[in-house]
Order: sequence, then C-alpha cells, then structure tokens
Amino acid sequence: MITQLPGFQDAVHDSQRTFRSLLDALARPGLVQTTAPLTPPEGLVPSCAAASLTLLDLETTLWLQAGIPEAVGSWLLFHTGCRFTADPHQADFALITDWATAPALAEFKIGTPEYPEASTALLIQLPTLAGGESVTLQGPGIREAITVDLPVGDEFWSQWQAMTEDYPMGIDAWCFAGEQVVGLPRTSRLRAENQEGAS
Repeated sequence: MITQLPGFQDAVHDSQRTFRSLLDALARPGLVQTTAPLTPPEGLVPSCAAASLTLLDLETTLWLQAGIPEAVGSWLLFHTGCRFTADPHQADFALITDWATAPALAEFKIGTPEYPEASTALLIQLPTLAGGESVTLQGPGIREAITVDLPVGDEFWSQWQAMTEDYPMGIDAWCFAGEQVVGLPRTSRLRAENQEGAS
C-alpha cells in the first residue's frame, strides 16, 4: 500500500517548481527556498521528498542511510525507478537523516578533474534549518558573506572546508526541513575566521 501514496499533485508543474527551488538554493547559498508541497511517507520531510522526486530517475543511483524506513525506499522506487547502492562512493545521490552517524564526506565520490560533476549530491534532512553553530560562508552567489546556523555540527564544517580544497571536484549538498531547503554548493567556503574553529 505504501507504494500507492501519491507523489506530486501536478507532476509537471510541481517538479518544475521544485527544480527551480533547488537550482536557486545552489545559486544563492544559505538562502532559504521553498519546494512544492506533497505528503511523503514517514521518514521523509516534504521538501526532501519533493527534491527526490525531481532529481531521481531510472539513471540515478541512491544511497540510503541505515535506519531510514523501508517504506521510503519503496516509495522512491515506485515514483522514480531509481537504483540503490550500499556503497556511498558509488552513489549519485545520498539521503541522510542523521548527520551524526553519516559517513564522512570523503567516503562519497567527489568526481575527477576531467569530470568534476560525477560526484555524489547530498540530500540532508534536518529538524530545522537554524539553531546550530553559526558559520560564515563566502563564494559565488554570495554577496560578500552570509552566515548560516544549520544544525549539522562542527565536524561537518571541518570536513566541508577540507572538501572545498579540491575544487572543482567536490560535493554539492541540500539541507531540508519542512517544505524548505538551503543549498550548499562546493564553491561555498568558510570565511577565514571560521576555519580555526572548524579545523
């Protein structure tokens, strides 16, 4: 029965709206965007579910973090036809619901110098998009600097800073809560005063 849960109410327009929100999230790092509404199975927040329906298809491979309900995988398979992998380094996308127990960023693929886009994109669910340690980001799409307080923990930011040293290789990430999303493209770097605390 879980596979019969509906996806988007309007598949074309809702996926287009969500895709635009995901693009805007990466183009304007740190700024909150809103996805199309839907009712996902337990274990998925609406924005992450909308992103999954928009980004996943028959050609994409998804890594699911341990502990995600089986119904989530069944729902995603039914609506997108995506493939699954147990190896994070083989994943095109990775769905993470608990960053504290997630693999290190280095365990996902970051592309190659010839094909930097052949990397894993992270779909990170959070209880909220605020309330964590504040860090200041700089990079393309950011006017001077922007401060975010995503509740991901210091270890995430130290790994993120190390990952950005390999640009143009690297990982792009979206953080989701409710119907909202914040993008973290690989071009976003911690401002100098953050680096000592994140090292």
